Amino acid sequence: MNCKDPFPGIKGLIFDEPLIFNRSESGRNGCSVPDDDLVDFTYSIPDTFLLRDDIPGMPEVCELDMVRHYTRLSQWNYSVDLGMYPLGSCTMKYNPKVNEEIASLDGFAQLHPHTPIHLSQGALQVMYDLARYLTEISGLSAVTLQPSAGAQGELAGMLIIKSFHVNNGDSQRVNVLIPDSAHGTNPASCVLAGLKAVEIKSGPDGRLDPEAIVPYLNESLAGIMMTNPNTLGIFETHADKVADMIHGAGGLVYMDGANLNALMGIVKPADLGVDVQHINLHKTFSTPHGGGGPGSGPVAVSEKLKPFLPIPIIEFDGERYMYQWDRPLSIGRLHGFMGNFAVMLRAYAYIRALGPDGIRSVSEAAILNANYIKEKLRPYYNLPYNDICKHECVLNDEYQAKNSITTMDIAKRLMDYGFHPPTVYFPLIVHGAIMIEPTESESRRNLDQFINAMIRIAQEAEENPDLLKSAPHLPKLTRLDETLAARKLILRWTPDA
Repeated sequence: MNCKDPFPGIKGLIFDEPLIFNRSESGRNGCSVPDDDLVDFTYSIPDTFLLRDDIPGMPEVCELDMVRHYTRLSQWNYSVDLGMYPLGSCTMKYNPKVNEEIASLDGFAQLHPHTPIHLSQGALQVMYDLARYLTEISGLSAVTLQPSAGAQGELAGMLIIKSFHVNNGDSQRVNVLIPDSAHGTNPASCVLAGLKAVEIKSGPDGRLDPEAIVPYLNESLAGIMMTNPNTLGIFETHADKVADMIHGAGGLVYMDGANLNALMGIVKPADLGVDVQHINLHKTFSTPHGGGGPGSGPVAVSEKLKPFLPIPIIEFDGERYMYQWDRPLSIGRLHGFMGNFAVMLRAYAYIRALGPDGIRSVSEAAILNANYIKEKLRPYYNLPYNDICKHECVLNDEYQAKNSITTMDIAKRLMDYGFHPPTVYFPLIVHGAIMIEPTESESRRNLDQFINAMIRIAQEAEENPDLLKSAPHLPKLTRLDETLAARKLILRWTPDA
């Protein structure tokens, strides 16, 4: 196989980038304005609707070329509707189309956020019930739906913890312990809330060692931010003991709920001693995830933290739903309105369709799939932590390094086999990490196809490493200079680009 062109005949004129992308031709347009001689009215476009004359290089295309252009671009994109998205830590599951239909119903999609309360009862009931479902899943006492992303949920949780301590006269409690296996946004959320992030090293088994937090159990302790299962895909078996130690020192326990897809229906975080938890609706509860949004990061809290939740809270008096604003200890508002409502609708439909047993089966299938991949790939890729994983498994490139093949080479080559690459080089505590999360969506057949591609790549690394170094070969753009791309971003296309 020729490493410079391992798939001869695939490319050619039909894939010529300039020919396909730039369809503009002088004098063409996509609309026909009626001629005054043929009709008895004057068709005029208000000047305010017209584009400025000083915008250079606007494409001139007919409607057909415009439709073909955008359809072709959509076909060039990869999506979960086309294939597996094994991005570890991201939970890129398939999202049922019925939930998209529900989120698009006119009664919801056309509802203005300023609609009076008495005309918004249906939407308020959805949010009220969704919050109840999330409290049941988490085991905690109350939920706010306002945060519009997981990271904003983290920030809300940290602000709640800080407010709790200040209200108790413990403003000196500013240290938040964050294991090195926690989610990467945790330290930033902590600092943004005016607290101090203190890194705690994981033990040799990839878990948090309770003894590691002993030196920090003092009057400066605000709490701990723990991701469970952690970013290695390993369950923190000492979570309840750690929580007891933190509580004994006057601190609070925050659990990053981004990996809830491995726990829901099986373990309630509250039973592990958790006081605060954010929940990513856009990962675990059926909203397309990627491209920067949309997102939703509700926060669940224990009983003693309820007074600090953002305002307003939705309440039900037995007859109607209403906003409760009179909450003097609240951390305030986090969102202009109540959050990303369409995301909540999808989550509501997802939970109602599955029910308690279905929710548990999602977690069980996600765990089974991850362990199946791990065991099948064990002979071909190094396993830094030899343990049962939960929703994701972490491998690395140690076996391939002897042929100067890196994780990036493996990820690029996987694109030639029709798969989106897994998460690479994360978590940072694993050198050359390859982080794979299949979710519950994929069948055994799909998993086997992915596994076979990964095995074939491991074999190619032995037999023809140059093939991997020059990959990918099939996408529209092949191996990019990623350093240059990061330093000299081109964010918009121009005709002469």
